[in-house]
Amino acid sequence: MFRSLVVSAFASIAFQGYSLAAPPAEGAAQAASPVAPCQSAALGSPYIPMDSWMYVSLSRLYSLGYLDLSFQGMRPWTRSNVIHMLEETDAQLEDAPDSDATNEARELYEALWNELNVDAQGPCFQHRGQFRVESAYETARGISGTPLHDSYHLGETITNDYGRPVENGFNNYGGTSGYATAGIFTLYARAEFQYAPSAAGYSQSLFDELSAIDTIPVATNPIQETIPLGPIGTATNGRLVEGYLSAHLWGHDVSFGKNDQWLGPAYGGAYAYSTNAENIYSFEINRTEPLHVPGLSRITGPFRYEFLVGSLKGHTLWNDPWVHAEKISFKPTRNLEIGFERTVIWGGKGHVPITIHSFLKSFFSFQNVSSAEKTSRYDPGARFGAFDISYRLPYLRNWLTFYTDSEAHDDVSPISAPRRADFRTGLYLSHVPGVPKLDLRVEAAMDDQSTSRSNGGQFTYFEGEQPQGYTNAGQIFGDWMGREAKGGQAWLTWHLSGNEWIQVNWRGQKAAKDFIPGGTTINDFGVQVVKRLGDEFEVKGNYTHEGYLIPTYLTGKHSVNNTTIQLTWYPLNKTSY
Repeated sequence: MFRSLVVSAFASIAFQGYSLAAPPAEGAAQAASPVAPCQSAALGSPYIPMDSWMYVSLSRLYSLGYLDLSFQGMRPWTRSNVIHMLEETDAQLEDAPDSDATNEARELYEALWNELNVDAQGPCFQHRGQFRVESAYETARGISGTPLHDSYHLGETITNDYGRPVENGFNNYGGTSGYATAGIFTLYARAEFQYAPSAAGYSQSLFDELSAIDTIPVATNPIQETIPLGPIGTATNGRLVEGYLSAHLWGHDVSFGKNDQWLGPAYGGAYAYSTNAENIYSFEINRTEPLHVPGLSRITGPFRYEFLVGSLKGHTLWNDPWVHAEKISFKPTRNLEIGFERTVIWGGKGHVPITIHSFLKSFFSFQNVSSAEKTSRYDPGARFGAFDISYRLPYLRNWLTFYTDSEAHDDVSPISAPRRADFRTGLYLSHVPGVPKLDLRVEAAMDDQSTSRSNGGQFTYFEGEQPQGYTNAGQIFGDWMGREAKGGQAWLTWHLSGNEWIQVNWRGQKAAKDFIPGGTTINDFGVQVVKRLGDEFEVKGNYTHEGYLIPTYLTGKHSVNNTTIQLTWYPLNKTSY
């Protein structure tokens, strides 16, 4: 039923000859009637925030052998997109034989469907318009010790946290999110208040040392958001975490504003784009529904693609550069996904003006340029190419998923220059044999390539004409592992239900001594508990003990203890039409 719905929804739209599902059977009608105004495939739908519990459950459901329509390397997904995945999963679960894995999949499916069924009910009502309070949350975080929040140099105590301020003492974040839909349009907002106490920050000598590493003159750049020079004042920020207006057109979501991005299949980080920094304001075109190209997709399978362009903040050399990113992913089989991505940071006040001409030059530039051109107003920008794979392994399709994410600087793709590429590789065991509620995920990351260019922190995420490189508002918006470092992560999770779990985790990172004098060593061990109080309230508790050794910053070993408690209200019935 789902496949016929999608075919009928898109066959007659502007992409003539294109459809989302497989071609109709021989002898079946090739044409379809126009899209009915109440079909959910043609209506607007908000993205699900990347820190939602749903992605944990969706990832596990995929690795249990379901969600064949999902693209793991292109997130976030819209609520409508996930509903379509679950409709297909429902039919698979009906035919699946009873087993421990099937029971786990059904539990995940029920938890997800209970969250999304408001969107799935009565699409004609949605066409007239809908308003919904999505969530309200309050987070209390206690830090003892001196936390790190410098992903571009020394490291971070808390990663993938939207660039929120964090300091020793009591930290607090509270916010709410909601959306309104009417026909093809969606308006989404998530705003929060952020508090962090004052701190000593880096000394002037350390600031000077790191500025020299980045080749940024201190005299003309006395304040740099990538280096937390002290003293740091108390943070009392009101921030729009996400806020955008989008229109759903022919399987695409066209939007402007701030929204999450996670362009990679890994759990701990994503080289092209992640939630490690504050979201940027951007214009985006995202093919949120899989696209089938007749003939070609018999080989490649369905496609998804995305384009975004926006400005970066917190740069002083040069001020206000822009970034554009493009990604295309395809699924040759239901178990294999392949993605190619490109990011270009270009422009900036006093260097290259932001115009249509300079954008097009950066967009179509794939070759090396001379030093004279690089330092002129015709510089195409800092160019990065990414490649990723996600594969449910043969003979272990419902057990083990392998994935890798990689990125190379000044190369079209890491495939063409593997020695110059960064890698984050992982394995995800969806359920341990004999213990179906337990899963295990491990990831290893390497940003210190063997090439001679990888020296002094001036290769990965760095560019001579964009020395503050892959950052927004002071933090790396790609993988937190950063520049010239290596390490890994591991998570062992006991799933209490489809949306509750207990998890223990480890994270390690070591930066090269030729980058940071004396190098850096960071290790942390943590425990997370997510529990529901009834249907609408979620309590999430985290405790992490971190130890680090960074001689150029603080003498000897230091430890940081982080205790975080978050209460979230998911008002399932707070919907109006």
